Amino acid sequence: MAVDFEALMLKANRLVNRAISGRPSNSTIGSWAGFFLFCFMVYAFFSDGDFSFLLTFAGITRAFAFMLLILRMQGQRSAGGVSLKSLQCYCCVFVLRLTSILRHEGYLPYDKSGDWLYHVVETLSLLCAGVATACVAVRFSSSYNAKDDAFGHFHIPSEFGAVFLIGPCFLVAAIFHPNLNKDWVSDVSWTFSMYLESLAIMPQLYMFQKQAGEAVETLVSHFVLALGFARIVEMAFWMSSFHELADVNGSKFVGILVLVVQFVHVALMADFFYFYAIALKSGMPMQLPTQSGLV
Repeated sequence: MAVDFEALMLKANRLVNRAISGRPSNSTIGSWAGFFLFCFMVYAFFSDGDFSFLLTFAGITRAFAFMLLILRMQGQRSAGGVSLKSLQCYCCVFVLRLTSILRHEGYLPYDKSGDWLYHVVETLSLLCAGVATACVAVRFSSSYNAKDDAFGHFHIPSEFGAVFLIGPCFLVAAIFHPNLNKDWVSDVSWTFSMYLESLAIMPQLYMFQKQAGEAVETLVSHFVLALGFARIVEMAFWMSSFHELADVNGSKFVGILVLVVQFVHVALMADFFYFYAIALKSGMPMQLPTQSGLV
């Protein structure tokens, strides 16, 4: 039986166009359905059923987020509406986390997904974040909205704006970090990644605010939603386990601080979640009002 490859390619192209068109479609809903089915299968085959699988689930969700973003940029051949500074921060997050978990076991899931799967997921997230960064900075740079990606543009070149998040997060992590690995580099790297991840979405939200009144493309909104959902999932785990993140003196303050910065992440995205829900209910493209409180 002959296969009409041209017809298949046309159908695939229509699906991509529908996914990036700005309104909910069966293809994007199917993507989420496939994602949750995949996570269920991973849980069934690669988990002991331990509560700590939430860390792996959060990692898979982050990887899914960056895959959606790459799909959007490749399908539309555009980096419009995507913050390069947020992507730079997330690349740092994954490098720092891998620096810790590839060397020690203190911050890994307790179940068997922490034996190797969690490492693979975080490595995949780094690769996807790197590809997404290259798409914005190189491949589709002509469509990148540098003017709107203005977070941290205070008397320094705009491309270095992420330093306003990276610098303070490093200083706080160097001072306040747990001691599960009993290794300064490993413990600080993990804590640094946690603090930075809680703030890394800020440039993207700031960019949304600069473009208030314009429709947010569906896959870009799904990308941000997935990152926020991953934070909620991971926060659910640390709400029950933050007391284990004691510092070298046995103080539980660091665990409380780790939990607080995760609450900050969710609070920063409160407006986004609200307007996303409105768009989902109405079936219309997500659009932020000019007076949104995202920043």
